[in-house]
Amino acid sequence: MRPRPGGDDPSLAAPRRDRDDARDAALVASVLDALPSPTVLIDGDGTMLLTNSAWDSMADAVGDDLLIRVGGNYFAMALNMKDDDVNRALIADLGRLSRGERRRVSTDYALPHSGGVIWFHLEASPVGRSGRIVITHTDVTARVLAERASSWRARHDHLTGLPNRAHLHELIDAELQRPERPRLAVLFLDVDGFKDVNDSLSHDVGDELLRELAGRLTQSTRAEDTVGRLGGDEFVVLCRDCDPEDAELLAGRFQATFDRPFQLGAHTVRLSASIGIAVVDGSGGPELRSTDLVRDADLAMYAAKEAGRNRVRHFTPDLRSAVQQKVQLAAELRGAIDGDQLVLHYQPIRHLQSGEFSGVEALVRWQHPERGLLPPSEFVALAEQHELIVPLTRWVLATATRQAAAWDAAGLPLVVGVNISAHHFAAGTLQDDVAAALEEAGLPPERLVLELTETSVAEDPERAAAQFAGLRRSGVEVSIDDFGQGFSSLSQLISLPVGMLKIDRSLVVGADGPTSAGAAAIAAVVGLASAFGMRTLAEGVETAEQLAVATELGCAFAQGYHLARPMPADQLVEWMHARELVRTS
Repeated sequence: MRPRPGGDDPSLAAPRRDRDDARDAALVASVLDALPSPTVLIDGDGTMLLTNSAWDSMADAVGDDLLIRVGGNYFAMALNMKDDDVNRALIADLGRLSRGERRRVSTDYALPHSGGVIWFHLEASPVGRSGRIVITHTDVTARVLAERASSWRARHDHLTGLPNRAHLHELIDAELQRPERPRLAVLFLDVDGFKDVNDSLSHDVGDELLRELAGRLTQSTRAEDTVGRLGGDEFVVLCRDCDPEDAELLAGRFQATFDRPFQLGAHTVRLSASIGIAVVDGSGGPELRSTDLVRDADLAMYAAKEAGRNRVRHFTPDLRSAVQQKVQLAAELRGAIDGDQLVLHYQPIRHLQSGEFSGVEALVRWQHPERGLLPPSEFVALAEQHELIVPLTRWVLATATRQAAAWDAAGLPLVVGVNISAHHFAAGTLQDDVAAALEEAGLPPERLVLELTETSVAEDPERAAAQFAGLRRSGVEVSIDDFGQGFSSLSQLISLPVGMLKIDRSLVVGADGPTSAGAAAIAAVVGLASAFGMRTLAEGVETAEQLAVATELGCAFAQGYHLARPMPADQLVEWMHARELVRTS
């Protein structure tokens, strides 16, 4: 049907447009109402034109004082919730969206109310070119809570709930980066004897101890301080607005918490703590990082342990210099092992019943190109710290067994003793290393004695028993060095296939007469060894009287400066020949 000239009747156009608008509005309302998320339609100035059923239900739940209805202003509602930069930026973005300057707006926000907090994801899109905007609000509370829980777990220690290593460094760095120069301290706390709790009472009990300690430390701090756990039994405390005196007082409070024993189930445990302190005094200076401050506090803590444990020490630059020197010395030691800078000195051991010198103890020295001849106290502990003790001990085993084989071939049969570190003992290669050294040197196994300290044996008696048994089956003798210095139990001693106890010099030095306390201690060790089928050797004999007491009380062997000092291999041969000449003249 063709339209009439002049078009439709103008009187009919307006009602038709009204019907079309009403139909469109009803369609929009139906579409919005079908959406599951709370949704609103607003115009360019924020007036709410439509809301869906989900919005109305949410308004009923949280209250009209928070969520307004049709006719109200969305922008005013947002500012009424919280008038801050975030909401003002959101309103500005929605205005740009209405003017066609943006294609969409998307953000997350929280809606606090009397029943808690609901998190929504807001998504706003324009409706054609009308300037109107449709805004949906999807409930993402579960997602946000899960993300927050995951983030919290990533930044906190799972055992104690305290800030972990990563979060502690974030907090310390935040303080160090404040515009005003901060005054703060970092305390590094390590539990003395914690390993003994884990080893003797189980790791579960150790975990219980750490949880209780975390609570004690937190209760001892100020409101502005933060306690965190680095791992193991190491805790770090960030003390804000804190000078050295305040840090010292706080460390004292921490140590006081250890005065009260820890009740761990059926066990009562008494412990102590070593604490290191590093302070930023606000006076300027080179830029610090959290890693620098924690490292300095850690160095101070180790200085406290070396001073005797249960101490507090402040960081000084000398501590860092000493560490740098040790690192340099360790690098040099690595080259010294392969670079022909190590030498062995041998201290003669006397068989007391016959008076003959039947053996020697091999003692390593380092002929440093600049510092001269260094005793083992200067580098053995360093070798243990830098994983050099196993190659060092292999060198000693190879050199000592070759020397003993050479002496044997020259008509000087001597038993040689070699000290074994607990670290080598724990590495699991000891039996293979010993067998390789004996085979290469061609030395009978009965000419070698391995000496391990009582304390290293006590760390893992079961492993000690298994390795000792294997060594003794091969013909190698095993002795416990420095006996009387540690705290081995009788049950451990009975289980160890050991042939000799070397009585520690601390007991021998007190043997200044047959009725002295030292003599009584020696007699007790000799009796104990005899009961288990072991022989004894008195170490550190420095006087004729000590030698007489050791002989009278039944020690099988003795060594010490009264008898002979350690000496190089060539001097030892001369010394032995000189003694023979004296004996035969």
